[in-house]
Amino acid sequence: MTPARVLSMAAAMFRLPALERKLLRDLWRMRGQALAIGMVAMCGVASFVTMQGSYEALLSTRATYYEQYRFADVFANLKRAPDSLLERVRQLPGVKQVQGRVVFDASLDVPGLDEPASGRLVTLPRHAGEGLNGVHLRAGRLPGAAQEAAVSEAFAQANNLQAGDSLLAVINGRKERLRIVGIAISPEYISEMKGNAFPDNRRFGVLWMEHEALAGALDMRDGFNDLTLTLSPRASENRVIEQVDALLAPYGSLGAYGRVDQLSHNFLDNELAQARVSATVLPAIFMGVVAFLIHNVLLRITSLQRPQIGLLKSFGYGNFAIGMHYVKFALLTVGVGGLTGIALGAWLGEQLAQVYALFYHFPTLHFALSPRTLSMAALIAVAAAALGSALAVARVLRLPPAEAMRASSPARFRPGPLERLGLQRFIPLPARMVLRNLERNPVKAGLSVLGLALAAALMVTGQYSFDALDEIVRIQFRTAQRDDITVNFNEIRSVAALHALASMPGVLRVEGFRTAAVRLRAGHREKKTVILGLDAAPELRRVLDENERPVALPAQGIVLSKKLAELLGQRAGNMLEVEFMEGRRQTVLVRISAVIDEPIGLLSYMDRAALSRLLGESDTVSGAYLRLDAQQQSGLYRLLKSVPAISSVTLREATLESFMETVAENMRISTRVLVLFACVIAIGVVYNSARLALSEHALELASLRILGFTKGEVGRMLLGEQALLVLVSLPLGGLIGYGLSALLSQLLSQELFRIPLVVSTQTFISAAATVLLSSMASGLLVWRRVRQLDLIEVLKTRE
Repeated sequence: MTPARVLSMAAAMFRLPALERKLLRDLWRMRGQALAIGMVAMCGVASFVTMQGSYEALLSTRATYYEQYRFADVFANLKRAPDSLLERVRQLPGVKQVQGRVVFDASLDVPGLDEPASGRLVTLPRHAGEGLNGVHLRAGRLPGAAQEAAVSEAFAQANNLQAGDSLLAVINGRKERLRIVGIAISPEYISEMKGNAFPDNRRFGVLWMEHEALAGALDMRDGFNDLTLTLSPRASENRVIEQVDALLAPYGSLGAYGRVDQLSHNFLDNELAQARVSATVLPAIFMGVVAFLIHNVLLRITSLQRPQIGLLKSFGYGNFAIGMHYVKFALLTVGVGGLTGIALGAWLGEQLAQVYALFYHFPTLHFALSPRTLSMAALIAVAAAALGSALAVARVLRLPPAEAMRASSPARFRPGPLERLGLQRFIPLPARMVLRNLERNPVKAGLSVLGLALAAALMVTGQYSFDALDEIVRIQFRTAQRDDITVNFNEIRSVAALHALASMPGVLRVEGFRTAAVRLRAGHREKKTVILGLDAAPELRRVLDENERPVALPAQGIVLSKKLAELLGQRAGNMLEVEFMEGRRQTVLVRISAVIDEPIGLLSYMDRAALSRLLGESDTVSGAYLRLDAQQQSGLYRLLKSVPAISSVTLREATLESFMETVAENMRISTRVLVLFACVIAIGVVYNSARLALSEHALELASLRILGFTKGEVGRMLLGEQALLVLVSLPLGGLIGYGLSALLSQLLSQELFRIPLVVSTQTFISAAATVLLSSMASGLLVWRRVRQLDLIEVLKTRE
């Protein structure tokens, strides 16, 4: 007994209506195509559930964390202010809570780490449970005495530090041994970053200390140098920042800023923006392919079932009942794939949450599907099924019973381009048959090409993130930055400090830089940023134009990054108002001499001597870029660890390596999933197209077998058509993929990162190879059906 017969008996046993029994038979007969459609729908729903669920999980987890641990709304750094000023800040309209802290960047000597590390020492509130930016303990306890510290979790994990271990810190010119008593996290450092765009957990960490211990070591027992505050509901953040700046200006404030400009928060915001975009673009590709496949299958079914449709209408079945019969076919096919996709998306979301947990530090991070995500996933699946079945159902509804029971009019064939040009005699007969079939069904062929092109485009889009990251690293950290290490001083120094660095063993070249916190204004627009003062023609930290040629910094004028110029609405040649947030805090007008395109940050550049003149200083430096002799760098590292004037040392290659270990792994996981999903699309499209072609041309193929054609020749005719479609789809897929990459470049670019539009040849090749291999695998499945073709059965019936 055949499976179809068993299915019919089971349907009769359960007294299913006639149309439902017919639906089950259609699903069984088209099970291969239905499975392929369901797999593509599964991938589309899974990608949406994974990315949307991850977005919601990160968003809700962050909101809960911020609320429970009182993450501040406004931040300000300053030189030193008395504690009495806190009450004046507290009285400002819109201010809810205020906390003054002591924060100090110190050079660290970490056991097992040859290179110098740096730590941000932060005082805890005087009374436990009070204050803002609360600390969550992972292990141990909070410090309660001098020379005790709680260490940030990421730093502790990267250096295998535990409660009971100790490290050395240079605090106010003295080496202090700090004993680690706890491992902690804070909403202020969900992603631990020192000030550059790439975190380096091995060489930078946060240490929380008892207030009196750190304040006493820095002679700041009755003062603070860091201010955080929260706002009352409906308070104006800009207004509060203006008032805080006015109060803190006499105390060396570098300007207050809101949460949106806080480094860790900004970095996580970028991740959330990327997840939101991915949850839109990728599912749209998949569900578009699903709609196309449903459309093809239902058009074929309704074409073959014209007499049955006519009989159903003549027996009294209405248009709605018959139309819903075919819509149910689409809904069941996509629905099963959608339910499987929800389960797969939940599992992938759990895996992605584990990856996020390595990079972002929350007390808990659980992936959970919200009713909103589930309902949106179901809506997406239903919409794809409805869109795909719309044309077929419309065709059924407008078909009169009498016309439906007649055979459809034979197609009118006419000479195609090959015949009109007289080229047919130069083409072998099998290839001529393939080309003629494609000529006579251009819409169907075009849709198949589009489906395959979307599979290739998905691969290009997935690999594009690697190309963009490689380009950022190449431009910013290979071409522009060519130093080995960056040294930051704990305060502004004279150029004599550069000579001291140059005299150290292993130092081959030294170039000083001066950073100045500024507020740039152009009309009603303004932006708080940093001017980086460099040598007129620097070698270790070059400023590059759009052709990657070094830009010589002018003796007068300022160079802006392209993104910063866009935010200010300015271009080269315009005058810009520069308000310095340090020194005499003067405001000057400076001409924009050039605008350059940089992928990271919102920096502006000036000649260091010109910057010093505007500040009213002699030639001063904030730090230096160093090129080292690799043979002597170990000795230099040991020496730098003990220099009191140095607050931090950043190793370019080490920072990149640390960042890439985490980010590249995340991207590799995502790319593997995209490769798998692209394969599913290619297999689904090729298998459906080939199976429908086999169904449509079974009579012709069987006739050719009777006329003496071998199975191989018949199979090549059938699969040759699909191979030609695949080859045509590859360039189109590359073009669509490039367009999607350009769209993602625009959507994902933020102030912190700009995503360059760079797609490598290797990406296009890997996308083409993925589609070709998937198509070959699908072709093998169809080839098995060709070999099993029953000539007698085919010649007796159209199906």
